[in-house]
Amino acid sequence: MFSKLKEIYARYEKLSERLADPAVLSDMELWTKLSKDRAEIEEVSEAYRAYLKKEGEMNAALAEAEAETGEMRELLLEEGRALKESLADAETALKILLLPKDKNDERNCTLEIRAGAGGEEAALFAYKLYRMYMGYCEKHRLKWEVIDLNETELGGMKEAVIGIEGKGAYKRLKYESGVHRVQRVPETESQGRIHTSTCTVAVLPEAEDVEVEIRDEDIRVDLFRSSGAGGQKVNKTETAIRITHFPTGIVVTCQDERSQLKNKDKAFRVLRTRLYDYYNGKASSQEAQNRKSLVGTGDRSERIRTYNFPQSRITDHRIGMSVHSMEAFLSGEMDEMIDALARADTEVLG
Repeated sequence: MFSKLKEIYARYEKLSERLADPAVLSDMELWTKLSKDRAEIEEVSEAYRAYLKKEGEMNAALAEAEAETGEMRELLLEEGRALKESLADAETALKILLLPKDKNDERNCTLEIRAGAGGEEAALFAYKLYRMYMGYCEKHRLKWEVIDLNETELGGMKEAVIGIEGKGAYKRLKYESGVHRVQRVPETESQGRIHTSTCTVAVLPEAEDVEVEIRDEDIRVDLFRSSGAGGQKVNKTETAIRITHFPTGIVVTCQDERSQLKNKDKAFRVLRTRLYDYYNGKASSQEAQNRKSLVGTGDRSERIRTYNFPQSRITDHRIGMSVHSMEAFLSGEMDEMIDALARADTEVLG
């Protein structure tokens, strides 16, 4: 492992030197490529650098202890033991960083939320999930762009499609795909009975133009008027776009922008993403089954999490983990759960 780390770190240092070369700085295409190459190994290189520094501190403390006596010797030995323990943790982290990564991890992604069973209560919960993910993206400085939003009269929503941009966007959100179940006394219920409703969430890695071919003869583009909950949100002109892809039956709509051209661009972006997911779905599913991942195959029909409001408890069924901070979680404080899911996945890979 350490010989591989040494090679990676040497390459990282060499790439850093080349990026500072005036000849490279004047060639934007080359500079962009080298920057991307360095970014791919930056995390493991920085972790290895920190490991080496800590190892040096441990060796220095133990060497100094050999030359001391009494209380000072004990203090230095204790420092060395503490550093040795932290080195073991750092080594485990390095092993995880060296594991094969999902090729889509650093991509932007599309987040789709849809109300499921439960009528208006499901629609209200879907909107809570929408706000939860928005808060999470704001915390991690991920760009949030609404592509399609279908709201209801009572403040809920039937579905939403959001484009999310930023470093590691898909990596952060990919474990959210599946069925989310809520147990609570509905806002529309006056008898105080606890109801169960569901919403589905899909997180798809965004495809690049070169990865998916969309032929003109395979699609139909329709224009229609934007719809909404009413009032000023209803568009009087035909700026909304619907694209139908005949070979797969995939239909994409976008009505968020007032500009027909912008809606069309967004719709094609979502179509490419869904086609990428469609054509890679079988291979990804088989790969996930071969890995026997604790966090599932990414099947969006799989129930993954329950939000129990009476007990203020959120339980992820894939790893059996519960947190008891409903308000904070729904405001976007999801790191504890997402980090645990990522650890469970990498531990299985290891």
